Amino acid sequence: MPLDDALGLVLADDVTAPLSLPGFDNSAMDGYAVLAEDVAGASPQNPVHLPVAEDIPAGRTDRLVLKPGTAHRIMTGAPLPARATAVVPVEATDGGTDTVVIRAAVEPGKHIRRAGEDVTAGTTVLRAGQVVTPPMLGLAAALGLSTLPVVPRPRVLVMSTGSELVAAGTPLRPGQIYESNAVMLAAAIRDAGGHVVATPMTGDDVHTFHSALDRHTADADLIITTGGVSAGAYEVVKDSLGDDVEFVKVAMQPGMPQGAGRLSGIPIITLPGNPVSALVSFEVFVREPLRAAMRLPHPRRPRLTAVLAEDLTSPGGKRQFRRGRYDAEAGTVTSYGPPASHHLRWLASANCLLEIDEDTTRIAAGTEVTIWDLSGC
Repeated sequence: MPLDDALGLVLADDVTAPLSLPGFDNSAMDGYAVLAEDVAGASPQNPVHLPVAEDIPAGRTDRLVLKPGTAHRIMTGAPLPARATAVVPVEATDGGTDTVVIRAAVEPGKHIRRAGEDVTAGTTVLRAGQVVTPPMLGLAAALGLSTLPVVPRPRVLVMSTGSELVAAGTPLRPGQIYESNAVMLAAAIRDAGGHVVATPMTGDDVHTFHSALDRHTADADLIITTGGVSAGAYEVVKDSLGDDVEFVKVAMQPGMPQGAGRLSGIPIITLPGNPVSALVSFEVFVREPLRAAMRLPHPRRPRLTAVLAEDLTSPGGKRQFRRGRYDAEAGTVTSYGPPASHHLRWLASANCLLEIDEDTTRIAAGTEVTIWDLSGC
């Protein structure tokens, strides 16, 4: 990937330095390149006067040689002239351009950056498995690299279905709602590190659904649909993909109707249409394997233990994921909003999911419970 696109991705291979850093001896200060012995006795009381033979700005490319008894005015990062053994900072001089008055001695090697002291050509500087950070990109650029070998982002097609759906900005007619699932899931995919190739919206028509799939499937590593998987009529995803997808009822709330399979060899996951069900299902079934496919070091949401601040009930036989508010300072969690799968407002302000197992129907305040921290990676 080009460096601009590699941030946050995982290195697929080691990176070896093609050159040394610095590539040449250069000055660590604005000042004067000298022979250290020429200024060995310099002091404010007994300054040394040297003629300035050359001016060396950063970027000067011709090779210079310092003659004994002279100085070269030199800028930070500029190549050190041959035979120079030290740099006197400009603060220890009068800043002269024809003749310089030097008021301090310097030890040999002082204020010089030696070639290769940071990186030696041929050294492995980055390791496979590292997540690319801004400093790593800076190092790669300094080594003259324009790309890095990384595990690519999975390309995900998100399809939202339902004849009742219309795009934002369109006046609503009776019985219509604005499409939100594709917007939400596409953001969740990007937040997890994936790349969204398209977010088409289709009605409950099998031909239209297949046409939208055909337009985008070739660009995708994963297909996610939302809606059209329940038990009623007009379930377009079920009607269209019955030969390719296994549709099941999962013992969880929200998010009972689910489906998974392959379409022309591409994995497809069919999520329910209610917005909370769709996002909770993404968190439970999709986010972790999506990040694992990128070889990210911590693919799952952090699981924490918190003390429940209220009494709660839960339906038996179903693993429930309640929206919650976690107080990290107090170590407590409170359920947030009603449990029904259409209450999106509460999910928008929740910072965790409170997980209640399928064998639990009542939990008393003060009980330790498991939460999924939605504010973490």
